[in-house]
Amino acid sequence: MDPDKIGLEACFFVLVKTSEHDGDWQTRFRSALKERTEVVEAQQLAGEIDYLLKVQVANPRAYDRFYQSLISEVKVFNVTALLSMEELKYTTALPL
Repeated sequence: MDPDKIGLEACFFVLVKTSEHDGDWQTRFRSALKERTEVVEAQQLAGEIDYLLKVQVANPRAYDRFYQSLISEVKVFNVTALLSMEELKYTTALPL
């Protein structure tokens, strides 16, 4: 489905860094992500950034509503949002 055709024109890649790593926090964070349909992909990372989220919304104001909702539910240390200007390549095919 084409996100632009259904009014979800803004794709944000969200880098989440946390100072919390206990099981309770992880459970609440994962639950918060599952409840938010704007999150179309979520990855736990190794390294300096803990999580990478792909968030599809209508516009930057919609992203801010998503962000405010998320941080009201779970504490995070730092969040960086990167707006995708153009999708150059997307596939779900694996290189067999």
